[in-house]
Parts: sequence; structure tokens; C-alpha cells
Amino acid sequence: MAETTAKKTPSRKSSAKKAGGTKAAEAAVSKLRLKVRGYDHKVLDQSVKQIIDTALRFDAVIVGPVPLPTDIRKFTVNASTFIYKDAREQFEIRTHKRIIDILNPTPKIIDALTNLSLPSGVSVDVRMM
Repeated sequence: MAETTAKKTPSRKSSAKKAGGTKAAEAAVSKLRLKVRGYDHKVLDQSVKQIIDTALRFDAVIVGPVPLPTDIRKFTVNASTFIYKDAREQFEIRTHKRIIDILNPTPKIIDALTNLSLPSGVSVDVRMM
């Protein structure tokens, strides 16, 4: 009679432990998330470049900028009152957005970013994650 040898395959428990270990290492990393918004994409990109240059001066690890979908708000208004109901004008406002993540920020980086002067029409939301 021939004997068959069964190959040992790794159990699911051991692979779950490996995956859980990497998640714990990722959780230890603190992030500073900057969400930059603006109406003009050229001014927005210049502001993002200025933020990245400031962070790189202090040897920061940067992820991004990641472009997010543009919000488009459309408005339709009557061009004339009463008689010419079919005459209408349409307007829209586009809001462009970018996300920048700074991994393990130091107090010097945070201080430099708070003292940064950005052009009007650009807003920055800062969150610590």
C-alpha cells in the first residue's frame, strides 16, 4: 500500500495574526490631514505647492496632493419677469478640492503651516488623525 503525505497548509489563524500585526503598526502612525478647497484651480494648485514646499523644508513625509471630485452647484434664473418665462440664464460655481496627508508631523511643521499665508479664495481644513 502506498502512503500519501499530506502537505501542511498554514492555518487561517496564523495568517490573521500577520495581518493584525500590520494594522497595529499602521495605527501608530499619526497623520495631519489638510483638505484644501478653492474656486480657481490655478490658485488652488499654487497654494498646494506652497504647502508642500513648506512641509518638505522640515523633512516631512507627504502623501498627495490627491484631487477630489469637483463640486458643481448650478443655478437657473429667469432672465426677464412676467412675459418672457422661457428666457433663462444659468450659472454655476465649481469648488475644487485636494487632500494632503503629512505623516508623523513635528511641532515645527505644524507651526510653519499655521504661519503660512495663502491667497484669498482658498480655505484649508486641518485634522489630526
